[in-house]
Amino acid sequence: MVVIINDGCISCGLCCDLCPDEFEFGPEGTAVPIHDPVPEDLEACSEEAAESCPVSVIEIQLES
Repeated sequence: MVVIINDGCISCGLCCDLCPDEFEFGPEGTAVPIHDPVPEDLEACSEEAAESCPVSVIEIQLES
């Protein structure tokens, strides 16, 4: 799986709180994913972060 953060991140930090090993704040002050692809042990918390994002900008793409 791959995590993409689309434009519109409000830097609330919820994804970083829910899955700190996959999300961090980048140089522009918005959240960025750490891994590409996401390690299996971080998939569940990455999905929770995407579902919990208040502005719905976290996109999960399954690898084909």
